Amino acid sequence: MCGIAGFFDKQINNKEEKKHLINSMLSAIKHRGPDFSDSYISGDIVLGHNRLSIIDLTDNGNQPMHYKGHILTYNGEIYNYLEIKKDLKSKGYKFKTNSDTEVIIAAYDFWGEKCVTRFIGMWAFVIWDANRRILFCSRDRFGIKPFYYVHKNDRFYFGSEYKAFQKCPILNSDLNIEQIYMSLQLKWTGYQSNTFYKNLDQIKPSHNLIFDIDTASIRTYKYWDILEKEKSKLSISEHTDKFQELFLDSIDLHLRSDVPVGGTLSGGLDSSAIASIIGRDYSDIEFNTFTIYYDGKGEVDERPYVKMIHDQFSNIHGYFKQPSDLEIRNELDNIINCLDVPVLSSSIISQYFVMKMAAEKGMKVLLDGQGSDEYLIGYMQSYYRVVADGLISKNPSKGLDIFIKHIKEQGYSSKEAVLRLLKSILAGLVSEHQLFKHAYKHYDPFLGLSEYVDDLPFHLEDTFDSKTDNYSYHKLFNTELQDLLLFEDRNSMNFSIESRVPFLDHRLVEFAFSVPSDHKVYQAQSKYLLREGLKKYLPAGIYNRRDKKGFVTPGAVKWLRGPLKDLVEDLDYKNLSMLNIKKAKGIIKSYKKGNNKNADLVWRLVMFNEWIKRSNALKN
Repeated sequence: MCGIAGFFDKQINNKEEKKHLINSMLSAIKHRGPDFSDSYISGDIVLGHNRLSIIDLTDNGNQPMHYKGHILTYNGEIYNYLEIKKDLKSKGYKFKTNSDTEVIIAAYDFWGEKCVTRFIGMWAFVIWDANRRILFCSRDRFGIKPFYYVHKNDRFYFGSEYKAFQKCPILNSDLNIEQIYMSLQLKWTGYQSNTFYKNLDQIKPSHNLIFDIDTASIRTYKYWDILEKEKSKLSISEHTDKFQELFLDSIDLHLRSDVPVGGTLSGGLDSSAIASIIGRDYSDIEFNTFTIYYDGKGEVDERPYVKMIHDQFSNIHGYFKQPSDLEIRNELDNIINCLDVPVLSSSIISQYFVMKMAAEKGMKVLLDGQGSDEYLIGYMQSYYRVVADGLISKNPSKGLDIFIKHIKEQGYSSKEAVLRLLKSILAGLVSEHQLFKHAYKHYDPFLGLSEYVDDLPFHLEDTFDSKTDNYSYHKLFNTELQDLLLFEDRNSMNFSIESRVPFLDHRLVEFAFSVPSDHKVYQAQSKYLLREGLKKYLPAGIYNRRDKKGFVTPGAVKWLRGPLKDLVEDLDYKNLSMLNIKKAKGIIKSYKKGNNKNADLVWRLVMFNEWIKRSNALKN
C-alpha cells in the first residue's frame, strides 16, 4: 500500500525542476508511504512512489521498480500474486524479489494490458512501456484504490490524492458545481470520473487508461464488468456452501502479509464474520480488533456484540475508544485535510478515530467489512427492489410472500407496512434513474441554483432485467460504495494503514449476482448467503441479530449542538455562493431554533463550508 504520483510534461525542460516537482507531489502524500520514497526521471517521463512496506520488507520491494524495460509505480495489493508468479515461472520468467510488485510487471510483460483480468486485489498503478511509448494506467475493479489525473493538451499528471496536485501547473481550483450538488443532495463524492474540481478526473473502477506520449492522447476502456446471466439453478444450501467456500478463500488471500494483520470490528454481521473466521480457522494468529463506541442515553453501543467475538476466540484481542467532545473538536482540521472532500457524514469521523487508535497500537494492515451490503441485500432499499421483482414477475404472489415474511420478521406496524409496500410498488413501476432523480430533487430540499434544477448531472442506466440487480450494480459502481471506499482509503492511509476489504473479491460479487434474489433474502433474512454460509463460525447472538444499525454516530445533532456548535454559528455563506443562499439560510435558521428535520443536510452544508475554508483546496 503506497502513494503514487508522476507526470509527462514537455514544457518542463530542466531535470532539477522535474525532480523538485515530483518531490513536492510525493511530499504532499507522504503519509501514504513513509517507509521509502523515490522517483524515476527519463526524458519527459517522471514516476514517483512513497512506499508502505507490507510484502517483502527488504529494499528489493522499493519502487519505482524496473523489469525488462518496464517501470512501475503502484499502490495496492495483488493477493493472488503467488499463484500468478508460479504460472509465470512455468513460462520461463525469473524473479529477484518476493514482492507482488514484480509480479505485476512480469504479468504485463507476458499478457499485456489483459494482465489485470488475472488479478485478485486492489490497485492503482502506472507502467511506463518504453517500447510502446505509452503509460499504461489501471484501477481495480471496484475503485478501492484511488487514481486521479489531469490531462491538458500534451501534458499529463497523476496522483493518489487531490493533495498531490497542489503544485500541478495545469490544474486550477475551479470547483465542479455539478459534483457539489450531487454531494449535497445525494452524498456522492465523485460520480464516475468526476471530482470536486473541474479539470481533475479519476479513472473509473474496472477501467484502464492509456496515455500515448507521441500523440498526447488518452484512451480509456472497461476491462471487466458484471454481465446479465441466467440465474443459477443450485439449491439454497448449495448457494450458501459456495459462498462460504469463496469467502474463506478470500479471507485466506487477504491475510497474506509480512506484517501483523488486525481488523475493525463492530457488532454487525460483516466485520464479525471476518473476525470469527480468523478466530476459528487461524487460531495461531494474534488478531487485534478496534472498535469505536458511544455510550449514554439514545446512543448505539455495539460493545456487547463485539465482546461475544472476544469471549469466543482466545486469539482475538480488542481495543475500544469513545472519542471525547474535545478530541472531536481538536481533530476536525486534520480530518478535513486528510479526506480531500467534504465530511459528508459524522460516521467518517468515527472511522478516523478507529484508524488513529489502530496506528497507535502499531498496526499497518486492517481487514474491514466494507462492501457486502451492496450486493448481498443488506440495505432496506434493497428489499423494496426484491419485493418489486416478485410483484412484477409472472408469479406476483412470490413478491407478496417475501414482503409479508419481512414485515413479520421486523415487527412493523400496519402503517409502516403499508408505507413499505407502496415503496416496493414504486420501485417496480419506475426505473432506478427515476428513483434517484426524485431523491436528488426532493429527498432533501434542493439547494442548487434554479438554472440547474432540471439539468441532471448523472444518469443511471438499467443494466439488468432485475430491479434488485440494477440497484446493487449502481450501489457498487456509481453511488454509495464509491463514497465509502474513498473515506476508507483516506482515513486509513492518513495513518499509514492499509485497509483491506475481503468482501470485494470480484469472485464473490460475480457469484452473488448469479444467485436469485429470493435466495439472498430467504425467509426474509437479510444477507442470507453470508449469515447461513458462516453460521458455524458466528457467535449465536450475532447470527440471530436481525436489526441493522449501521455505523450510527451522534454528529448531525449532538456534535453540531455541542463541540462543533461554532461551525454552525460561524458559517460563511460566501463559500456557498453556488447554492440558493436564501433557502440555505432558512434551513440553518430553522435548525438553530431546534428543528432537526434537516439535520443531516445542515451537517453537509457546514462541512462543505469548512472544507472550502480549511482543506487543502487546490490553487494555481
